[in-house]
Amino acid sequence: MEQQDAIYKKADGIATLTLNRPNKRNALTPAMFEGIYKAVEDATKDDEVKVLVITGTGESFCSGADVKALAENTSRQSTEERERQPRPRRVMFSVLLQKCPKPVIAAINGVAVGVGLDLALACDIRIASDKARLTVGYIRRGMIPAGGATFFLPRLVGIDKACELIWTSDMIDAKEAERIGMVTMVVPHDELESATRELAEKIAKGPPQAIQVSKRAIYEGLVTDLETNVEFTMNIRQELLKSEDFKEGTTAFVEKREPLFRKGVAED
Repeated sequence: MEQQDAIYKKADGIATLTLNRPNKRNALTPAMFEGIYKAVEDATKDDEVKVLVITGTGESFCSGADVKALAENTSRQSTEERERQPRPRRVMFSVLLQKCPKPVIAAINGVAVGVGLDLALACDIRIASDKARLTVGYIRRGMIPAGGATFFLPRLVGIDKACELIWTSDMIDAKEAERIGMVTMVVPHDELESATRELAEKIAKGPPQAIQVSKRAIYEGLVTDLETNVEFTMNIRQELLKSEDFKEGTTAFVEKREPLFRKGVAED
């Protein structure tokens, strides 16, 4: 990654992607978008990764897209495409995050604006610093949210509140975001890292198969009917009954101890 504008690290089953342009309020450049894609793809494929955390450095989580950098990149591409075929357009990161089987936590350390808010909303859980502030932002530029806000906000805060947030683009503080359901929880700024780590470690200790398929069931349930969703989860249940994690979970319950989960399916 150029100048380490995005830092990706893995330790103890937790992958962390840190947006690292504090002097630019972590505004996203093309290279940073690419870094998000690569991080999610790696976390998806790496069996050792149980949870992905996304956060920022400095006073901002992400202030949106770096319009100047995007324009310069587009200009370069228009010249270079004479010499080679342009790359196929990649799926939006919000779709990639939802399809990622691993739980994704946003640790919102500061301002989240526009596509930066889209990024936070696309995560499964959002822990916000009490210094965080959030706004949809797009309408103030004569633009529509196109990174997931129109999908996630109505489901998180209700249709009428989503309309208000999108149409006014008012900036709201972390407590208000928590009150309306935009963020999962708010913690003191100095405790954001430890609170996020504590939750990530708790999830990472859980049964990976059951957690990953439950994430899939949750999101498919948003776009399917009850009967289809129940049928889907019942089929998954039959597979989980064969897993080592199920055996360990039931054994630990009987033995009155904490389970030690591993990924794997028992031999027939």
